[in-house]
Amino acid sequence: MKSKSLLILIGIVVVLGLWAFSGYNGMVDKEEVVTTALGNVEAAYQRRADMMPALAKIVKAYAQHERGTFEAVTKARNAATQVHLDAENLTPEKMQEFENAQNQLSQAFARLIAVAESYPELKANENFLSLQKQEEGTENRINEARRKYNESVQDYNQTIRHFPNTIIANIFGFDKKTKFQAAAGAEKAPDLDI
Repeated sequence: MKSKSLLILIGIVVVLGLWAFSGYNGMVDKEEVVTTALGNVEAAYQRRADMMPALAKIVKAYAQHERGTFEAVTKARNAATQVHLDAENLTPEKMQEFENAQNQLSQAFARLIAVAESYPELKANENFLSLQKQEEGTENRINEARRKYNESVQDYNQTIRHFPNTIIANIFGFDKKTKFQAAAGAEKAPDLDI
């Protein structure tokens, strides 16, 4: 009778161990998907930041007197490239700081395009048109990368919050990740006053 109880106890311990092993590895895999998706978002934002100087230079050649717009673009680009996200410490505050910097860059870019619209000869410039098209593609990439990131965060967060996974998540320190959200006032059309 004692050996039967011991075998049952060993069986329970083995099953619990396998469950914990499997749950832990599953959470690690999902967390890696989140960090990869975050890296893709940052890469898309970096692509946009890298394109800004070339676009601003072309517009500047045509619109010499729009100095304030160019300074705003430069300042916003510098601010946006200084804020980095750390997948291990992805706090809502850090995410908001990153989003604010990126939103400022988007607004500066919108003002730059508005300036460009005032110059018909610039709108016909092949380099400008090419960069503008690339920028549109980059904005689409950013949107898609953010969508994929949010989906991976949702999957990860659901996994660590479901019972009994929540037990393993708490033991091993798997914390909820923060999603990208629309900027405050994003429902309104941007002010393109230059």
